[in-house]
Amino acid sequence: MKASFSFVQFFVLCAIGLAIAACSGGSSSIGGKDGSTGQFSSADGSQGVGGSAATDAQKIFAANAYASNGSAAEDYKIAPLDVVDISVFGVPDLNRTVQVSTTGMVSLPLVKTIKAGGRTQAQLEKDIAGKLEAGYLQSPQVSVFVKEYNSQRITVDGAVKKPGIFPTVGKVSLLQAIALAEGLNEVADPSGVLLFRTIGNKRVVARFDIKSIRNGKLDDPQLVAGDIVMVDESLGRTTLRDIKSVLPLSGLFQTLLL
Repeated sequence: MKASFSFVQFFVLCAIGLAIAACSGGSSSIGGKDGSTGQFSSADGSQGVGGSAATDAQKIFAANAYASNGSAAEDYKIAPLDVVDISVFGVPDLNRTVQVSTTGMVSLPLVKTIKAGGRTQAQLEKDIAGKLEAGYLQSPQVSVFVKEYNSQRITVDGAVKKPGIFPTVGKVSLLQAIALAEGLNEVADPSGVLLFRTIGNKRVVARFDIKSIRNGKLDDPQLVAGDIVMVDESLGRTTLRDIKSVLPLSGLFQTLLL
């Protein structure tokens, strides 16, 4: 009698899983190079579906990424918690890798403290060179390079192996962001990767298919500071996982043999 109950329980769980999976079907990717349909939404609930909407979403995210971090590196304004490499040509003792303090300051030999926050690399180079030239060196050549953009962070959450908030070091694409989170986990839905971004005062979201990006059908979008990547779960896989947690796999085979 016990075995019969387990057999019925198994098929009930399977039926529920198939029903859930069927309800979740029909999702599509964004911005396919082959004109495939897609989905793009804004925080106010407006939504477009189809090839034109997919193209629009791709253009909006690509244009915004270019405006935010596709410009020249020297235009970036250094911010608190960033890490910068500072070197003085011919004077290796003055070379330092320092983190900008929460007040936007850095400490250097001879210069002591100097404001880095809100300054571009070129501006900070000029400021440091001016301080050194004022009392120590003749025509110093100073180089500043932002090593870690810790003020520029992205969030990766959902069905990934290591969710978290990650600093962007230069440009980071969607695939690279998922790699920072150590990849998709066993219940992830590769076609259900959501990218949330604030453009102006509006929160927008686009859905991407990782498999389509990997095989070249979709462009790999560039991320910007503040982006949130949310990887959805495959309901079919989670249902199977839940079944396994209730009834071990070996138990499934045993009930089928009864």
